[in-house]
Amino acid sequence: MSKNSLADLSLKMGRRTFLKLATIGASFGATSAFASSDSVRAATQEEIKNPFPGSKRVKTICSICSAGCGIVAEVHNGVWVRQDVAQDHPISEGSHCCKGIDQIDLVKSKQRIKHPMKKENGKWLRISWDQAIKEISEKMLKIRKENGPDASMFLGSAKFSLQEAFYFRKFAALWGTNNIDHVARI
Repeated sequence: MSKNSLADLSLKMGRRTFLKLATIGASFGATSAFASSDSVRAATQEEIKNPFPGSKRVKTICSICSAGCGIVAEVHNGVWVRQDVAQDHPISEGSHCCKGIDQIDLVKSKQRIKHPMKKENGKWLRISWDQAIKEISEKMLKIRKENGPDASMFLGSAKFSLQEAFYFRKFAALWGTNNIDHVARI
């Protein structure tokens, strides 16, 4: 290769490719620095056996759907740190579905919304439960008044227990519509 063709090749590298390569290089450099220092050490046998000393195991159920499979949650200082299947649970019989296995990640997710939020002027603001219920109910009543009860659709949840599904159906009937379905069917 001549000098000019090498220069032509370097000019053809796009900004995105350059940034990707720079990121890979920086990542390699950072991980190499940790690996060659004493900041990372091998875990002791006791740490491998019990990484959260003093934690307690709590039997609970998965809340992904209404089946109620068993989970044994390990709680350390009030934080859910690990989970295992409940081997003696009568419904799940020591197994989980793929969503149940990920239950801990859903609970600990930084993207999980924990409070009612309202978008105003392009920004999400935290509002109270009372305000959220008031505003939603006012909008629903306005829709029913202007367009009739069939303007609303009630969509059930796989998390509903049998009793919750019964009350949800009764609410739709009280609302005045038969527009009700289940999320699993859609």
